[in-house]
Amino acid sequence: MSVEEFSGPDSRVYQKLIRHTLTDRLFHWGTAASVLILLGTAFFPIMGWEFAWVSIHWISGIVLTLLIAFHTVRASFWQDIYSMWVSFEDLKSGIDLARWNLRFSEAPPMAAGKYSLAQKLIHYLFTLVVGITIITGCLMLVKIDTPWWERDPYWLQEGTWGIIYVLHDFGALLLITMLMAHVYFALRPEKLHFTRSMIFGWITRAEYEKHHDPSQWRVDTD
Repeated sequence: MSVEEFSGPDSRVYQKLIRHTLTDRLFHWGTAASVLILLGTAFFPIMGWEFAWVSIHWISGIVLTLLIAFHTVRASFWQDIYSMWVSFEDLKSGIDLARWNLRFSEAPPMAAGKYSLAQKLIHYLFTLVVGITIITGCLMLVKIDTPWWERDPYWLQEGTWGIIYVLHDFGALLLITMLMAHVYFALRPEKLHFTRSMIFGWITRAEYEKHHDPSQWRVDTD
């Protein structure tokens, strides 16, 4: 993690610590745009909005698939993939947070690493739901004409297609709910520093020391 500094007597408190690189932010917003376009082209026609949505939908689906593939390879070989794994400390922090919110304990939960338990769990859930919609969507591409092949609606049996449709549509409905929850928590006052970091890339040292455990997420100040 790189560091930028303000000048002045409190410069250390207001150091800019890079939480998300430009590549990470471009991936996040590119994925968000692709998902929104996919949801819009899927549900707006049901609401009565007539437009040529099929091509926009499958092209956006391919873009989303490529973005996810890029992120998977990058996270596996060039990033710290372990930072997204749920550890024993995460589970303990989650239990402590629940006890503290329910007033069973007066001690606040310990700070998290780069990502909290809630952030890791929502990442896993997005991975599962988006993965299901991508796999089923790629299978459904066989039933439409593209520049690379002609449609073949009989490639799978009717019952199999029914299962694929149900999984794809259920994943889309789940994505709407998850996006609403994601936006809600991103706009909460105590979470705005996370949202800012996804736009500009940085958090301050004061925010780092308040919300993160340096033993789990080390800042390189060299």
